[in-house]
Amino acid sequence: MLDKLKELSKLKELDKLKENITRRHLVIGGVALALILVLFFLMRSPPVSADFGAVDKGDLAIAVAGEGKTRVREIYTVSAPIAGRMERIRFEPGDPVTAEETVLARIEPADPLFLDVRSATQAKADVDAATASVALSRAKLSRAEAERAFARSELKRAEELFQKGNISSRALEKAQLEERMQGAEVDTARSDLGVALASLEAARARLIQPNDNKGNTGQTCCLAVRSPVSGQVLRVPDKSERVVAVGEALIEVGDPTDLEAVIDILSTDAVKVRPGDKAFIEQWGGGDPFAAVVSRVEPAGFTKISALGIEEQRVNVILAFTAPGDRWARLGDHYRVEARIIIREVKNTLRAPISALFRRGDQWAVFVVKRGRARERLVEIAARNDTHAAIKSGLEMGETVILHPGEKVRDGVRVRRRE
Repeated sequence: MLDKLKELSKLKELDKLKENITRRHLVIGGVALALILVLFFLMRSPPVSADFGAVDKGDLAIAVAGEGKTRVREIYTVSAPIAGRMERIRFEPGDPVTAEETVLARIEPADPLFLDVRSATQAKADVDAATASVALSRAKLSRAEAERAFARSELKRAEELFQKGNISSRALEKAQLEERMQGAEVDTARSDLGVALASLEAARARLIQPNDNKGNTGQTCCLAVRSPVSGQVLRVPDKSERVVAVGEALIEVGDPTDLEAVIDILSTDAVKVRPGDKAFIEQWGGGDPFAAVVSRVEPAGFTKISALGIEEQRVNVILAFTAPGDRWARLGDHYRVEARIIIREVKNTLRAPISALFRRGDQWAVFVVKRGRARERLVEIAARNDTHAAIKSGLEMGETVILHPGEKVRDGVRVRRRE
């Protein structure tokens, strides 16, 4: 009996020992699990903040951009028709002018040059020779007129004798011929006299010195240079009174409401532009962009040094404004503008923000947000511009992509929208 009691006591002690051990294991396991969870959350990296964008459908315009300036379509450079002294120009840029009415400048014909002693002596000798030639020509004319008068009287006597039958018809014809020849001699002498008189005037003109005709108030002072078109004065190179040469530019006029834009773009972009392509004038300082159209692509290019010192081959593209004139009325000649020329349009296409794309080898890729994680995906694009890319394959409508993915964004990493 005693042995049984001892065994029961030992069994109770063993049960208590097992219960204590089980409780101790549970406490230790719970503490260990809690420590593991704490370490997991402490060591777990937080989500990467990023900007998100959506894949949608819409129109995509492919464009080339360039800088340039405006210009008046037809500029008229008024030049001096004669050499002389021009009066001071009173016009300022922007003043209105009327075709064939507004006098832009007045030019007094230039004075002759001073003659040195040798030239003056030669000119005086020329005058004396011309005077003698005039006297000789007059003497010849007087002689020819006397001989013609004698021939006429001889013809009259021959006609009377012929009527009486005293001379033959041949003698009459000879008298008539003589009278005509003497008349021709008179005409020749008169012409010679005219030539001699003109030579005399020319010789006397070579003797004219500066200021010889200043007192001649009957002579018109100046030549009036009038505006060829209606519009405004654009530029006045020099307003001062001065001596001008023939053909020297005096003033520029034109119609500032008849503007066009000259945009220079890379030659590799110019080959894609065609007359008739739509364009938009931007960054012109007057508000919203306005519409234009390509009127001409110049056939010759030119070399231009870029801001980085690189030689570039560029081509001028001429744009005609199609927007109403009040939209760009504040523009003038040679104002700086920027332009965007549409070379291709894709209608209702699947598109993604261009900032979401990056290169992966020789292919394009994006990060798509799936269940809070970034998933890298290769895509194929059909076209792109500065803001969007047309997607051929790899994305679906409504998917979310990461914009400007940084170094922290990798495949599988947790991401969240940047606040």
